[in-house]
Amino acid sequence: MPSRLPMREKLLEARDRRTALLATNFYNAETLRGILEAAAELRQPVILQLTRSSIDYLGLGLALAMGRAAIEQYGVEGWIHLDHATSLDLVERCLEAGFDSVMIDASEADFAQNVALTRKAVELARKTGANVEAELGFVAKLGQEADSGGMTDPDEAARFVHETGVDSLAVAIGTAHGFYKATPCLDLERLAAIQARTGVPLVLHGGSGVDETAIRAAVARGICKVNVATETKDAFVRGVKREIQATTDIDLRNIFPPAIRDVKDLIKQKLGMFMDGSGRV
Repeated sequence: MPSRLPMREKLLEARDRRTALLATNFYNAETLRGILEAAAELRQPVILQLTRSSIDYLGLGLALAMGRAAIEQYGVEGWIHLDHATSLDLVERCLEAGFDSVMIDASEADFAQNVALTRKAVELARKTGANVEAELGFVAKLGQEADSGGMTDPDEAARFVHETGVDSLAVAIGTAHGFYKATPCLDLERLAAIQARTGVPLVLHGGSGVDETAIRAAVARGICKVNVATETKDAFVRGVKREIQATTDIDLRNIFPPAIRDVKDLIKQKLGMFMDGSGRV
């Protein structure tokens, strides 16, 4: 089993080396297996993410146990992260359960409310040593229209980090959750300014569908964690649909493996964006 730094330290290491970690959501045993098979084959670290909806679907204890067991089984350096929590109650439950990292998302509240809620999450996490991520600016969620006027302001970001003590910051620089209708144009100048003013590891949400050139440019300017969720779900569901249409077999143990391989192939491609010629992240 590879040695595992606390996630906060691993993100700081990524910042100093100008690289990033892939963070991808899992939804069931099959997507989890595809992700970990990819990470094990490439010998790369990975962050496993769970949202409230996935926790409600699987159950908190089972979801965490699945993630931990898979990390150990595949011998991967990995962490469990709570993605897009909007309540301190869920943050506290996940910290008590043993999550390595939590995200408190009050980005749709005003600045003062976002600061207050994030500061409380940081206080809770200090008891366990977990990493805390927050979001500042508007990264459109599924069903929302992107709004370029909601991008993260570098000066506000510096103030936010100072007032909250947050470990990592998700920023709005032109991405959105879900699939894109048009090629996203990342504001790399804004990103560089945010990094210069905050110094903390920055997070790119909405990584699904952003091309490798843009991802690499963002990483060079301070992005240390890249989130992928939509593409992971899509790869698995497309694979399952394809297999169901091609066979009358009702044994899910035969239907699921090709879809697992589709997830594995996707994650290998995503992990490859952060590897240098020696295979290091």
